[in-house]
Amino acid sequence: MFSKEESRQLRQEFWTSFGKSFPKKWILYNTKLKGFSFKFHFDNKTALVALDLEDDLENRIKYWEKLQSLKSILLDDFLPEAIFNEVYFLDNEKEISRIYVPLKQKVSIHNKNTWRDVMEFFNKNMTLFEAFFEAYKDIIEG
Repeated sequence: MFSKEESRQLRQEFWTSFGKSFPKKWILYNTKLKGFSFKFHFDNKTALVALDLEDDLENRIKYWEKLQSLKSILLDDFLPEAIFNEVYFLDNEKEISRIYVPLKQKVSIHNKNTWRDVMEFFNKNMTLFEAFFEAYKDIIEG
């Protein structure tokens, strides 16, 4: 078991290492669309890349409908493993809409032996997510 401080240090070490291994300026929150952001998630059980819609319900519905209309393109041309959840609850009970791709293998941020696989998964899948967004941003915004 890790103390809070040890866990915090491991997390920091992972993200620093990821940034050095894959030095790229990710879009993440810089989509220019309110409540529309990309996220990396890695904890002691799972790793995933996600597109989160976190704004008010009206805006979430607007973006969700646009993304639904592009679903087959996202699945066929970019991320065939993507999961669409119109209603998704975060750990803090906040309701959002999320499209995400989970890493299927068992990983833990506390296990450095899994870090390389997670980093490569993040790089590959977030690059594809961002490519989809760049190609279809006008439709999503519109």
